[in-house]
Amino acid sequence: MGIANFNITKKSGEVFRFDPDKLKKSFERSGANQKDIDDVINHLSANIYDGISTKKLFQLAYALLKKKSTEVAGRYRLKNAILELGPSGFPFEKFVAELLNYQGFETEVGTIVQGHCVSHEVDIVARKDSQKIMIECKFHSSTNTKSDVKVAMYIHSRYSDLLLAWKKTDPKIIQEYQGWIVTNTRFTEDAVQYANCVGLKLVSWDYPAQGSLRERIDISGLHPITVLQSLAKREKQLLLDNGFVLCRSLNAENLKQADITGDRARKILQEAFTLTAVKK
Repeated sequence: MGIANFNITKKSGEVFRFDPDKLKKSFERSGANQKDIDDVINHLSANIYDGISTKKLFQLAYALLKKKSTEVAGRYRLKNAILELGPSGFPFEKFVAELLNYQGFETEVGTIVQGHCVSHEVDIVARKDSQKIMIECKFHSSTNTKSDVKVAMYIHSRYSDLLLAWKKTDPKIIQEYQGWIVTNTRFTEDAVQYANCVGLKLVSWDYPAQGSLRERIDISGLHPITVLQSLAKREKQLLLDNGFVLCRSLNAENLKQADITGDRARKILQEAFTLTAVKK
C-alpha cells in the first residue's frame, strides 16, 4: 500500500485520507532539507499503517526528524509547543503580545479598560501609529477545541462598548480601530462568518491565509520556550510562571532561577539560539 493510500484517524474519530504533500510542506516549513524529507517520508511509508492516529503519526515523524536535526524537529513540534502555553493561557497572551511587538506595536497585557457602559479586562491593547486594537486571546489545550460563534459575538459586544469610549477620549491621531480574537486552535465556520460580517478580525493557527498564527511565528522567529526539547516539562512551567515566554529571552541568569546551570544551561541556550535563527 502506497503512503498516499493510508487513512488517518483524528482524536475525534474522524477518518481522512493521508496527504503526503501536506506532511512534506510541514517539514519544509521546519527547515528540513530535501534529502532528510525524502528519508523521513520513505521511512514512514514502511512503518505507518491504515487507520493510524494523527498523534502516532506525529510521534513517528517527530522521532525521525529528531535523528536528522534537533533544530528542525523543534520547529516541527511548534504547534504542540503552543498547546503547552497553559494552563492559565496567560503565557499565550504574552506570546501573542510579543508577536505584535515584533511588528512595531506597543502592547499592554491584561489591562482594565473603561468602556462606554462598563469596564473590561482586556487581554491585549495594541497601538501603532494611527491604529488601536483590542485583542482577546482564546487559549485551548486541545486541538479539538474550537472557538465558536458565541465567543465571537461576546467579544464583539465588548469591543463595541470599548469603541464608543475610545472614540470620545482618544487623541485625534488614532484613526483606525480593530477588534481581534486570536486562538491557538481554530474557529468554527459560523464564527468566521459572523466575524467577517461585523468586521472582527480572527487569527488562528492556520487562518487567515496571510497573517495566521503559524505564519507570524515563522516570519518573526519568535518561538516559545515550550518548543525546547532540552527543557523538562517542570522547568518549562517554572520559567513560564516567572514570565519567560520566548526562547530568545532566555539567558544564563533566568535559567539559574529554574536551577539550571553549567553545561546543561549552555546546551539549552544553544538550542534556543539555533531555533530562533530565521531564514530570510
